[in-house]
Amino acid sequence: MILAVDCGNSRLKWGLHDGEGWARTGATPLAEIASLKKAWKKIPQADTIVVANVAGPLARRRLERVFPRSPVTWVKAKRSECGVTNGYASPAQLGADRWAALVAAWSMFRGACVVVMAGTATTIDPLRGDGTFAGGMILPGLDLMKRSLSESTADLPLAKGRFSRAPRNTADAIETGCLLAQAGAIERAFAAMEPGAVCVLAGGAAERIATGLGMPVRVVDNLVLEGLVRIARAPSE
Repeated sequence: MILAVDCGNSRLKWGLHDGEGWARTGATPLAEIASLKKAWKKIPQADTIVVANVAGPLARRRLERVFPRSPVTWVKAKRSECGVTNGYASPAQLGADRWAALVAAWSMFRGACVVVMAGTATTIDPLRGDGTFAGGMILPGLDLMKRSLSESTADLPLAKGRFSRAPRNTADAIETGCLLAQAGAIERAFAAMEPGAVCVLAGGAAERIATGLGMPVRVVDNLVLEGLVRIARAPSE
């Protein structure tokens, strides 16, 4: 049993993998990490725990207080792992969640991909057909874009709009503009890929962003968790 934990900027996702698939999964806001101690007491004991934490040292300390008594691996990006080569100038500077997502995408598709994580921030990471990650992009996430308009202007509300090819109200105009801004960055990255590449989307805003994309997309649930399980199973170097 592997307990995989993806601790992001605004929420934490976890899954208990039994070797065949996800036996249990869950999610919680970062402010409620303490509640996981009770939740994890109700699941089978994990043989190992593997974590991607991009929420900083405070979140790590809070997690350490609630983890079951199992060995814990705090994932950091490496120069090479699980068939993926990291082209960052300083490999460990790449976020652990992005690294795990790249590992998962390579394991699933074994070819060129644009790996998009659509959360608080949106990351767009091209993966070449030989497993090389040469470098990627970070931009504000969909909801962060919308909040910045609301907080920095007098007349633009933080309202729930809908995507439209011809928006006829302000809420729809904001939703559509922010979606297409995300889509444009993804499509520019995809256009530079080698033939046969796929676009892999994950994260809380993945389904919404997919509506604005003009190419085939694979939306994958729990992409970071999938990568963490593969990292946990890889032979130690």
